[in-house]
Amino acid sequence: MDHNLWQVFDAVARAVPDRPAIVWREQTETFGRLADRSRRLARVLNDHGIGLHTDRDKLDGWEAGQDLVGLYMLNGPEFLEANLAGYAARAAPFNVNYRYVADELAYLLNDAHAAAVVYSARFAPTLASVLPRLERMPLLLQVADDSGEQLIEGALDYETTLADASPDLDGVQHSPDDLYVLYTGGTTGMPKGTLWRQADIFAASMGGVRVGEDIDLDGIAAHAASKEPGRFLPNAPFMHGAAQWLAFGSLLTGDTVVINDVVDRLDPSDVWTTIEREKVDSTLMVGDAFARPLVEEFEKGNYDASSLKIVLVGGAFTSPDVKSRLIAALPHVLVFDAAGASETGGALSSISSAASTAELGVFMPGPTVRVLDETRTTFLEPGAEEIGWFAKSGRIPLGYLGDRSKTDATFSAVDGVRYVVVGDRARLRADGMVELLGRDSVTINSGGEKIFAEEVEQALLSHPDVVDVVVTGRASERWGQEVVAIVQLRGDAADEALLAAAAERIARYKLPKAIIRVDEVLRSPAGKADYGWARELAN
Repeated sequence: MDHNLWQVFDAVARAVPDRPAIVWREQTETFGRLADRSRRLARVLNDHGIGLHTDRDKLDGWEAGQDLVGLYMLNGPEFLEANLAGYAARAAPFNVNYRYVADELAYLLNDAHAAAVVYSARFAPTLASVLPRLERMPLLLQVADDSGEQLIEGALDYETTLADASPDLDGVQHSPDDLYVLYTGGTTGMPKGTLWRQADIFAASMGGVRVGEDIDLDGIAAHAASKEPGRFLPNAPFMHGAAQWLAFGSLLTGDTVVINDVVDRLDPSDVWTTIEREKVDSTLMVGDAFARPLVEEFEKGNYDASSLKIVLVGGAFTSPDVKSRLIAALPHVLVFDAAGASETGGALSSISSAASTAELGVFMPGPTVRVLDETRTTFLEPGAEEIGWFAKSGRIPLGYLGDRSKTDATFSAVDGVRYVVVGDRARLRADGMVELLGRDSVTINSGGEKIFAEEVEQALLSHPDVVDVVVTGRASERWGQEVVAIVQLRGDAADEALLAAAAERIARYKLPKAIIRVDEVLRSPAGKADYGWARELAN
């Protein structure tokens, strides 16, 4: 069955109104209160003319018939609340990277033609500076924080506005075709707004798989009411797809979302203290940028993580060394690796435990995952030597907002079935497992050989002095391109030692021709590598 996200949440909230939905610091928001506040904000949006304007069946895949609402906030209850309110109002909330400088923010808000922006007060100065550059003046809702920033002229105070609003949404007719919008990170190009039907993202990444796609709203509500609720700590920013999907996967199935006390950075001590205090049973770590400092803190601290059952890792590779240390520190947990993208949702998975560790970069494919040949016209058979393209069909997005050419290039039909091919290179092994090699856009072509940046990064991370690394290519008269590694070290290991460690895991032609040392490797708040920064530094 196809489901609208607001209708799913509303059904769950009516079934468990007194259950904690969100826990943050000393604040607990129940499902009933979260639903009420979301309705009030939805009413505000509708009263300002923000909502649905054109039905889905009259639009192409790259077109939006709903107003878009930017969410420009750190993690907090208001981020999830504003998302739900957007769905309730039949608007389309979208994620805003809070590290963007003015030029980037102006580009994003203009690309989305944002009708409203809900933002943390600390970001008011940057937002105010770009307002004169926007093609559309959005409704502004400012969420107070500890920054002391005053209201932007013309902005509404979030809490005051909600208190004065009606929770009445009578007459709003929701649809499974209503949009869910997620902007890509823009690490290998300009950010793109990925447009999903809400029914498809629910099934692909927000709990639909757990409750079953064929269950109606009454069944979803009954499932939520009958179970012992889990408690999920996202760690990563909600502006990152994985954290957002898992948070809504919790709320839409009746589980509780626990938010870190410290939300403006990763604070390993705070993470473990929160897990212990709130009896968290599942958490998310985005690659080594999260997992390594968390493991190191746990190893030297005195934390009780006995409540923890599942650690999800995704969004970036987690090196074998860090994963082994994680399992050694927490032998009772399952480490669940998930691979996907803004355009695919959850697609690949593997599970490691104290009894068995999965191979790095090797995943069990979902039922609609295939590997296409180089021409993207034929499916590769298991055991084929050829490196192909990772592809997924079924529950996938409609397209990219306002961009027909990118939509046509990424979403295409094979044997009459529509697939998304985001540019990840892969090999289909004889055992049916998919070996994910890396994004083609950051692949380095050196001396006629394709070298995958992620593979070189993992090889260098095997040296104990390497804290973090990003690999990129630069022009070379001899090789066409050559491999350059940008490394953050904890010691003073010589280049020769780093190369020797990497040479035990990859062929010599893949080894970096140059190593650049930095105090800190630049990553997004979600832990993703910034390959644009790396290319500029390498060149």
